[in-house]
Amino acid sequence: MGRHFDLIVIGAGSGGVRAGRLASSYGAKVAVIEEYRLGGTCVIRGCVPKKHFVYASRFPEQFEVAKSFGWSMKDVQFDWATLRDNKDKEIKRLEGIYGNILDNAGVTLFRDRAELTSGTSVKLQKDGEELTADRILIATGGTPFVPNIPGAELGITSNEAFHLENLPEEILIVGGGYIAVEFAGIFAGFGVKTTLAYRGPQILRGFDQDVRDAVASQMQERGIEILTNTDLESLEKSKQGAIKVNYNTGKSQSFGEVMFATGRTPNTKGLGLEYTDIEVGAREEIIVDEQSRTSCPTVFAVGDVTDRAALTPVAIREGAAFAETFYNDNPTFVHHDLIPTAVFSEPEVGTIGMTETQAGNRYHKVNVYKAAFRPMMNTLTDKPAKEIYKLITDADTDKVLGVHIVGHAAGEIIQMAGIAVTMGATKADFDRTIAVHPTAAEELVTMKQPSYVLEYGKKVE
Repeated sequence: MGRHFDLIVIGAGSGGVRAGRLASSYGAKVAVIEEYRLGGTCVIRGCVPKKHFVYASRFPEQFEVAKSFGWSMKDVQFDWATLRDNKDKEIKRLEGIYGNILDNAGVTLFRDRAELTSGTSVKLQKDGEELTADRILIATGGTPFVPNIPGAELGITSNEAFHLENLPEEILIVGGGYIAVEFAGIFAGFGVKTTLAYRGPQILRGFDQDVRDAVASQMQERGIEILTNTDLESLEKSKQGAIKVNYNTGKSQSFGEVMFATGRTPNTKGLGLEYTDIEVGAREEIIVDEQSRTSCPTVFAVGDVTDRAALTPVAIREGAAFAETFYNDNPTFVHHDLIPTAVFSEPEVGTIGMTETQAGNRYHKVNVYKAAFRPMMNTLTDKPAKEIYKLITDADTDKVLGVHIVGHAAGEIIQMAGIAVTMGATKADFDRTIAVHPTAAEELVTMKQPSYVLEYGKKVE
């Protein structure tokens, strides 16, 4: 038997690194095992590179708006290779920071693939050494899901989208969630003719209906074709090299690339869970309790691999709570009921709390406040796009149940609104706050009368 540790962490993403670093700082002997690159999905092939792409994709519209402010934009060109390569340099820098964090914390790092051999041991697949530990933390994240249809291997996922050699002239994005909507905006901003196909009736399932409709409408105004109630039956390569897509509607289209953004699945394959008593769910997610403990008492799991809330800040908070609880004698719990989140689409979305439908189904009387207006940036242009600010409150207690924003910097704004909602703020608390003028966000504190009222989920005229 090889070396023994107090804690072995499998996966060096956001959750695993936070847990390992904190546990080590509290005196634990910690090993972190990572088979790929340090930083996980978010840093290497997720939030961080995606946000760089989002920034880049928004410049064309900014250039267009600039003309109404007197700026003349000449000979503006976009070079995909420059963006891609600069992004890679930044990701490499961030990966180095993650390595330094672990090294400075005294964590032993193994660049290898780990497989559980019991509830207290793992085997390094390349090195062959078997390590033991008092506790094991699984933080292996998620992996893109690709539907099992003929020709699916011809498509790409978000992993490959960050490294394309060249941009296609036309692309099909398959899916309707965060990743699909964000990448549709990215490619469209780069000048790629973009189509999005989603099997449901409207994109962004789970979001407030006004948010879903506003984002879809404005995406279409920007030239993105959205095919709803549409699924793929097969893909095939044409003689010209294009990818022919056959839909369930009987229609076909050809594209230079097809990107599957059909969700992510917990990354549990090949972990050796069969050698433990770890229970998994229908999506192969690891089932955990409120302290991230699995059905095997010595094994824990945090982040996307548990499928609780697939968001980087949640994984970080879960990793920190684990370390605080078991290595600092400070029982800490993560609450998943109120999570502010953003979709870096175009337009951008920020949201926290209940949708109108959820609130109407839970509370007998709900006040809905809604404002829709052209942003000041566009008032010198003929652009029709509107921003939306929406507050949902319990009519009996005045408590703010949900905040939903569509428009510029929605992600930045919802972070601050999230503090108020998490604290249990009422509409009166919002009203008591003096507006910052002229801003779009002042709508959060200037909407005085409900736009309409719901009683038992039905709109009262």
